[in-house]
Amino acid sequence: MLSNLSTIRERGYAALTKELGSSGMAVFIRHFENGSGDYTTEREEIQKNTTIDDVAERIKKRKERL
Repeated sequence: MLSNLSTIRERGYAALTKELGSSGMAVFIRHFENGSGDYTTEREEIQKNTTIDDVAERIKKRKERL
């Protein structure tokens, strides 16, 4: 039986990495980590001057790269 949290965490990360790969494991872990700050307020501040035309242009450029 796994007796300490360090061992459990280490084996859990290893199992996730084996099944999901390194980047998949990182994405999975982010869903369970506590964040900080106020996402909604920060996002509104970042996007306050963004227009629909800006968004459409970014989509167009992204499609061109594919």
